[in-house]
Amino acid sequence: MSAASKAMYKPLALAASVAGGLAASAVFGQVWKRVAGESEAPDPKDLSRSTREVLIAAAVQGIVFGLVKATVDRAGAQGYRKLAHADPR
Repeated sequence: MSAASKAMYKPLALAASVAGGLAASAVFGQVWKRVAGESEAPDPKDLSRSTREVLIAAAVQGIVFGLVKATVDRAGAQGYRKLAHADPR
């Protein structure tokens, strides 16, 4: 990737990452509501919640965030390739 391409791609990737983080947070909130029937996931420091509950919430959150990040990164790279006719690697 040329220096000009890199300079163009970085701000776009950053904006996509921020949007992806917001989307992942919203998706996780909806998934947790359906899975646990609660509006918020348990806080790991809340000792009134079971360790199992906290770890399940963390695992679900990791899966959701990983999937959304990969989806956003992939879509951004494909979109960049269509516009710039270059791979963003």
